[in-house]
Amino acid sequence: ILIKNAEAIEITEKVTHLITDKTGTLTAGKPEVVSRLSDKGTSERDLLQIAASVESHSEHPLARAIVETAKKEQIALREITDFHSTTGGGVSARLDGTRVLIGKEKFLADSGVTLSNELRRHADRLQEQAQTTVWVAVDEQAVGVLGIADPIKPTTKTAIRALHGRGLKIIMCTGDNRRTAESVARELGIDEYRAEVMPDEKIEIVKKLKASGAIVAMAGDGINDAPALAAADVGIAMGTGTDVAIESAGITLVKGDLIGIVKAMHLSRAVMRNIRQNLFFAFIYNALGVPIAAGVLYPLLGILLSPMIAGAAMSFSSVSVIANALRLRSVKL
Repeated sequence: ILIKNAEAIEITEKVTHLITDKTGTLTAGKPEVVSRLSDKGTSERDLLQIAASVESHSEHPLARAIVETAKKEQIALREITDFHSTTGGGVSARLDGTRVLIGKEKFLADSGVTLSNELRRHADRLQEQAQTTVWVAVDEQAVGVLGIADPIKPTTKTAIRALHGRGLKIIMCTGDNRRTAESVARELGIDEYRAEVMPDEKIEIVKKLKASGAIVAMAGDGINDAPALAAADVGIAMGTGTDVAIESAGITLVKGDLIGIVKAMHLSRAVMRNIRQNLFFAFIYNALGVPIAAGVLYPLLGILLSPMIAGAAMSFSSVSVIANALRLRSVKL
């Protein structure tokens, strides 16, 4: 656990709400193409070739998964031109003179693509299986859908149970479709989920919660999470994520494991409890020692404090504070 500043460790113990991204935070961040649905006479191999050729110019995790699958199957990528990426929607390009669109169903529909009811039914079924659906269209006709699955990290369920045990409310915000988000939220026991969320909408969710009096932590790993990480009371980045996300966060979990949030909260409570104890020790020493050294007891009891004893007591107060602080080394996370 890397903590960038003292403010992060101070606020973490007070957190009441945790907003978390899905891909790479709750899941392993290693998506794979597990399903292919083709239409309009397009073979599954051609579908993957078209998608991989266009997505090879994108840096999105799902794009990398599509390209890696094509490479494994030794499918040659074709040259494209006029590549364009739409944040939160998809990508477009020209391939052999035809216009290709790849992305969410809504992105294709908004672009005037014709989507068959049969493909929609099959895509709904994949989403219910917690697969992310990537639509492929050629010349304004949907020619297929790729189903991509990203396994949930083995420790995620344990971490969420532990966070619930500490009284936190957990909200998942993802750009993924509603059915996939619902399936993941139900499996993990997450309190609330928001699907098909754009990066700027994540910031609004953070701001609304803060305005209602909640202390908000945001956990994420991608470039699109960076603004929300910066806007939250505590930003928590996965060490396996992007440099932009890490730079925007106050806490970085090196292993990219949600269990790290539980440990960070435990550490924060231990540190703040130790600080309060040290302040108490310092206050008591000064509240008692200074008046006695000044002779407040002399008129009543004739007691004067030797300067040597006063100096020793002052040193002992510093030693007690340091010794108490060193107990943090034995805290088990």
